[in-house]
Amino acid sequence: MESTASQLRNRKWTRDSYLISTDTSLIPIPDLNAAFASEDFYWGKPLPAPVMRETLQNSLCFALCDIKSHPVEVAETLLRAQAANSDEVSTPKADNAPTLLGFGRIITDYTTIAFVTDVWVHPSTQGKGLGTWLVQCLQEVIESMPHLRRSMLTTASWDKSVPFYQKLMKMDLMNEDNGKGSLAVMTMIWKGSNLWVEPEA
Repeated sequence: MESTASQLRNRKWTRDSYLISTDTSLIPIPDLNAAFASEDFYWGKPLPAPVMRETLQNSLCFALCDIKSHPVEVAETLLRAQAANSDEVSTPKADNAPTLLGFGRIITDYTTIAFVTDVWVHPSTQGKGLGTWLVQCLQEVIESMPHLRRSMLTTASWDKSVPFYQKLMKMDLMNEDNGKGSLAVMTMIWKGSNLWVEPEA
């Protein structure tokens, strides 16, 4: 019987020319590190390639890719080849090559806890609903865990991210903004917790 971890690491969703996959072998490390180095990724910084690869292997990752006009299977093969050949330095890509446009990961035991972090979408995609779609995919996976007690995240973006995650991830805010750069701590109680209450129909 396939383990829960194996099942969740092989999920995929498609929309128009975009693919979201939980297969970490599709993620080119230099491209992800370039995202980590950008101003939009204000909460972190790039990691050495071996450390980044281990981080991905120890997390449930979601890669948002523009696969252009390629069929999904072809795009996956191309992305996997990019990732395998470019751990240290990004290699030139053809104009129609699939590209990494977004990322998110869940730190989890695949059973009782899910900590959401590093959600990022390239600014060029803003206004297309891809960030919302990415988070919806994360939430779909989280809600598929029958023994999950809670999901959690932290964010410094009180005005934008807090209401966004309250709406899309059913999260409650656990603290208040003290005006001194504090992080918002958010959580959703789920079915594996004694605190979970069945919603009214």
